[in-house]
Amino acid sequence: MPAALREPPPFRYRGPERLGPGGAAFPAPRRCHEPPQRRLGRCRRGSPAPPGPVLHPAVESLDLRDCDISDNALLQLHNCKQLKKINLNSCRENRLGITSEGVIALALSCPYLREASFKRCCDITDSGVLALALNCQFLQIVNLGSCSGIMDASLQALGENCKFLHSVDFSSTQVTDDGVVALVSGTCSENLKEIHMERCVSLTDVAVEAVLTCCPKIHIFLFHGCPLITDRSREVLEQLVISNKIKQVTWTVY
Repeated sequence: MPAALREPPPFRYRGPERLGPGGAAFPAPRRCHEPPQRRLGRCRRGSPAPPGPVLHPAVESLDLRDCDISDNALLQLHNCKQLKKINLNSCRENRLGITSEGVIALALSCPYLREASFKRCCDITDSGVLALALNCQFLQIVNLGSCSGIMDASLQALGENCKFLHSVDFSSTQVTDDGVVALVSGTCSENLKEIHMERCVSLTDVAVEAVLTCCPKIHIFLFHGCPLITDRSREVLEQLVISNKIKQVTWTVY
């Protein structure tokens, strides 16, 4: 196959050492026959986000878990139309620099997103998730765990617009039964395989039964730490565990 027709390997960002004199960003020297890569590797802990000029327009994956970033970094993605995966999870502390403004910019710039992870980005609200749902309809995996500003409107938007969604985490958020029912009654109900809704203090047996009734492919279902859920849910779950439909389930007995 001619070299011009070969698909380039993933783009990989190698860290802050790519900054030139005075902080100007430039790509590392490359032999003329080497194609641009499409994957951005994980940053070192505490390092700044990759500056705009470093990002190739063909980048498809960004792992920024350990980067110290804000909305400004997401504004730099306006040329990254092929981005399919972004990981902004914070493993330990809440991330305060990412808000709905940045998520809206991401959604408008990257319509082919498949996976978006924002765990502990606690300043994200429903308006950011609504933008993702409306503009990134190929979404398959969404992590909103510990995004304390997330409420029912986010789940409703995902349910109505993201039919390919198969994994969603909204643990430790403000969602209620209404939001869960809207999610699993939407276009993604037949594809949902994994739901994390642990430590949602407003959820009841209604949410559990809705998931088990509307999602025939569900096999990972976590809802421990939900104090209003009772033995009624356990009884329904037992039948599914016996039939081997559920592979992993957690709940708390109060």
